[in-house]
Amino acid sequence: MKAIPPLEAVFFKGFFLLVMLFCITSCKHNDPIETSFLKNEVFAKNEREETEAFFFISTANVSKLVISKSQIAQQKSSDIIIRELAKRTEIQQNQLLEEISKMATLKLIVITEVNATHKRDLYNLIDAKGKEFNDLYLDSMKDALCDQIELFEAISRETNDKKTLELVLRFLPEQYKLLRETERIRKQNE
Repeated sequence: MKAIPPLEAVFFKGFFLLVMLFCITSCKHNDPIETSFLKNEVFAKNEREETEAFFFISTANVSKLVISKSQIAQQKSSDIIIRELAKRTEIQQNQLLEEISKMATLKLIVITEVNATHKRDLYNLIDAKGKEFNDLYLDSMKDALCDQIELFEAISRETNDKKTLELVLRFLPEQYKLLRETERIRKQNE
């Protein structure tokens, strides 16, 4: 019997280890058919669902912001007309938020909290006083209501979900009414 030279023995051991390593790592890979199925079928969201999720989350966040600002205005404003507008706005936005939350829950959409940018707006409003407060509140309400109106109009073009469209038809006219009233009061205060 002939002995294997030490160099060839090291080569065969290395080759054997390399083959074993290749086999072990290839066993850990998932079947591409199963992986494709899981990614594309089970967890995939279509574009309509993503659009609706964005709508519900964004609308709820704007509503929360408007409610917070309206509550501050009811406490801080010296103008009775602005306090009344803030009260009506808070009531309407609470109704909208309740409807949005119910629908989002049914669609398994989690609505997150108000983001940091909106909190900065709240702090600015809290720090303002007198006429500066009234002007800042009315301007921020105008911007927020315009944002909500844009969200309502966009979702009405993007979805065919009957309940979402009913929500838009119910609240969009109210949003326009609040916007017109906010702009009218703002012009009167100039």
